[in-house]
Amino acid sequence: MWGRRFVGQLSSSSSSSCLAAFLVLLLALDHPGLVTTQTPKSAWQTLTGNAPVVIAKGGFSGIFPDSSDLAYKLTYLVGSSDTISWCDVRLTKDGVGICLPELTINNGTNIQMVYPQGKKNYLVNGVPTSGWFSVDYSINDLSQVLLTQEVLSRTDKFDASSFILTVEDVQKQAKPPALWLNIQHDMFYTQHNLSMRSYVLSLAKRVILNYVSSAEVVFLSSVARTFKGTKTKFIFRFIDEAAIEPSTNQTYGSLLKNLTFIKTFASGILVPKQYIYPVTSDFYLQPHTSFVLDAHKEGLEVFASGFANDAIISYNYSYDPLAEYLSFVDNGIFSVDGVLTDFPKTASEAIGCFSHIQANNSEHGKPLVISHNGASGTYPDCTDLAYQQAVKDGVDFIDCPVQMTQDGTLVCMSSLNLIDVTTVTTSPFSSRFSVIPEIQGVPGIFAFNLTWEEISKNLKSTISSPDVDYQLYRNPRYKNAGNFMKLSDFLDFAKDKALSGVLISIENAAFLAEKLGYSVTDGVIKALKDSGYDNQTVQEVMIQSSNSSVLVKFRQQTKYQLVYMIDESISDAAPSSIADIKQFAHSVAVSKQSIFPESLKFVIGQTELVKKLKSAGLNVYVYLLRNEFVSQPWDFLSDPTAEINQYVQDAGVDGIITDFPGTATAYKRNACSKLGDKAPKYMVPVHVGDLLGLMAPESLPPALAPMPVLEVSDVAEPPLPPASRGTGGNAGSPASQPSGGPPRSVVASVMYLAMLSGFLLLI
Repeated sequence: MWGRRFVGQLSSSSSSSCLAAFLVLLLALDHPGLVTTQTPKSAWQTLTGNAPVVIAKGGFSGIFPDSSDLAYKLTYLVGSSDTISWCDVRLTKDGVGICLPELTINNGTNIQMVYPQGKKNYLVNGVPTSGWFSVDYSINDLSQVLLTQEVLSRTDKFDASSFILTVEDVQKQAKPPALWLNIQHDMFYTQHNLSMRSYVLSLAKRVILNYVSSAEVVFLSSVARTFKGTKTKFIFRFIDEAAIEPSTNQTYGSLLKNLTFIKTFASGILVPKQYIYPVTSDFYLQPHTSFVLDAHKEGLEVFASGFANDAIISYNYSYDPLAEYLSFVDNGIFSVDGVLTDFPKTASEAIGCFSHIQANNSEHGKPLVISHNGASGTYPDCTDLAYQQAVKDGVDFIDCPVQMTQDGTLVCMSSLNLIDVTTVTTSPFSSRFSVIPEIQGVPGIFAFNLTWEEISKNLKSTISSPDVDYQLYRNPRYKNAGNFMKLSDFLDFAKDKALSGVLISIENAAFLAEKLGYSVTDGVIKALKDSGYDNQTVQEVMIQSSNSSVLVKFRQQTKYQLVYMIDESISDAAPSSIADIKQFAHSVAVSKQSIFPESLKFVIGQTELVKKLKSAGLNVYVYLLRNEFVSQPWDFLSDPTAEINQYVQDAGVDGIITDFPGTATAYKRNACSKLGDKAPKYMVPVHVGDLLGLMAPESLPPALAPMPVLEVSDVAEPPLPPASRGTGGNAGSPASQPSGGPPRSVVASVMYLAMLSGFLLLI
């Protein structure tokens, strides 16, 4: 599904770099969730000292079809007003310049449907190439052709909504402050009796050309001589280093070593981003090259290409595209002079609001940033590494979802089922299956099936990767890194850290008390008291549960802050249910869908739930925010920062629960956060539902099934049952097989057959 995104992405260019730069990158590689920066000596380390420019490739092509009127217009509706519009110029049979992303125009249009017999085979720079070509059609012929999304992983809901635009159309309709024409395959057009040079010279009489780029030396140098003395900038474009530049018959890698020659006809160069930051075959950053510094010494501006929020980027960025931009524009050593991107809004955010911000300049305050299993987007859930990273990220609250082992030890673990979060299935305990209908319908190996010693000495953690179906993995080099933590160790770790507090999450308390005889609530209260949290005022303690019975007990016995998690998506809450929640909780955690309902990844509206809960005096936290672009609806433009901004500025939530606390804390530090009505457009929340209005009726996503309203009956629960074994630690061990389950041998056989069936389906 993501195949096109990998083409050419891993080619790298390596050259020597200074020792200081190398050390900076080593620090970044040691902490994959954060690209470490130094304070720059001047505001911008570009060639001119000005801020880097943002170039929108075919407009906002990450959402709408490349080079469509919708794409160009969205650029300026949600982005910076000084964004440069990019047009890949193709010539028609009658010499008209049109904007299309590929030479073979069937990729990005529906021309195959309009002219099904139009497929041709041509030599392009000596390479046989098959497809539909603009040179075979007049501009009138192409007036019937509609644009489509060329990247298969993006939405097709706006296909066939826009017609092909000429360069003049782009200028008239989008009115960009600057226009960048990219010219490729000049020699191919010459073979078809068309002159790209003549077209550009003629166009310049009618349209202001701010930038002209080309990957062909002879064409660019010829046109540049004609424009000498004008303000038009000519940019030489490098492509893959091993590719042959057609007019000189040299590889681009060879030309790369002769920047002095490039300077004779160009004022800048455009390079794939891996020329600057090479990436290993397993998607980790290598130290940056000296390319930008070398080019700046020659007086050449450097523009980097290949940026897209929905591309598979280095794991060092933890799926945060904004962090990637910052490594190119604000790394303390150099800055590129511009970035070419399919998602110009995010690039503008990075340059306009997130650059030159000290990483340790964090304020604990609203919106609260609450980790979800620590920094679980970077390291395995609830490990010491995940918690250490969350603290380094500047999180407000680190969380511990409490589970209980066979010997009554309270541990931090994101799932009671060890299969979900550990290597237990490949351990000596792989046969300890049991069936617990009250917890899940399939066999599992649960924390209470093993002692703490068995877990800590024999099992490794496994990193969560919720989007593996999309080939999106989290930090694979560290997939089994880190150590599990007991609750007591977690509390000791947190005490001397710069945190607002800790959040303890408790689930399955009634089951543990009734079936196994353990009071996890009493165990947590005792652990907090033993760790000194009852006698300090520096850090706050929050207790979270989806069971009101747990919070009622804590309300009766402690003074901790209590968070009621609503574990289903709801459209509203009855006043009586809110009044009931207020009797035992101070805050409520609600799902994203409960605030902005969506269908097929399109937001269809906004509920009044947050407003109702806040008006009742309850704080509202939203869960679960992730950086992976497939987790965000299209309305938020594949931008995790834009999603956070939507929930904070538009919905008004008081806190964010996230796998990636570094992204959320960076949002809190951004320089535009306190500008209010003066905030730039790219930091203003989007109008949810607007994308639906741009779709053809037949393309609209299906209506969302009604979500339930929270009623008192959903909230009220009987008190927790008494526990016969105490709080853990010195309590006796529970039965090795909980009552009601089949013999282990039977369960193991069932599990084996289920696993075998799954394997056979895969092959």
